[in-house]
Amino acid sequence: MNYLAHAYLSGKDDDILVGNFIADGVKGKAIDNYSGNIKKGIMLHRAIDHFTDHHPVQRASRLRLHERYSHYSGVLVDIFYDHYLAKNWSEYSKEPLEEFTGKVYQLLVDHRDIIPERINYMLNFMIPQNWLLNYAKLEGIERVLNGMANRTQFDSHMEHGVEDLKQHYSEFEFEFREFFPDLINFSKEKIISL
Repeated sequence: MNYLAHAYLSGKDDDILVGNFIADGVKGKAIDNYSGNIKKGIMLHRAIDHFTDHHPVQRASRLRLHERYSHYSGVLVDIFYDHYLAKNWSEYSKEPLEEFTGKVYQLLVDHRDIIPERINYMLNFMIPQNWLLNYAKLEGIERVLNGMANRTQFDSHMEHGVEDLKQHYSEFEFEFREFFPDLINFSKEKIISL
């Protein structure tokens, strides 16, 4: 769910970015339907998710939310961390966030023919509502979480996520700043090794 981070961590290769972005819609051996750097991007995404799920700082963030949100706590933390990335974008990139997100959207539109149906469906909301840019604002996070809560089959309570973000804003930001440099280094090394 941390779409902005996955796009950012893809480096400069467009195909890796596309693969990284669509990976949640590519299950199991369906990865074999892709080749080259698209496949590499999918593998990068899976490695990033594994690294993130097992990182002690990210676990601490999830634990703070677990009682209220159960297994959705990881989804919330991903989105919260994307908020901090968007909010502090100039610390991580010289390219303005609006320019970067516009390129990401165009790249995805140009590859719609290979994007899984579930991801294509999501893009129908993401692009017009400009999720990636609006992650920088609490209102944007709230809108995304409300939409996700409406689309989940179970009572996720994600529509209340911004309340918890506000309540623990400085703790989550501190944890993001501790975690993200580790993730950047891991991703750079993983791209080389894939």
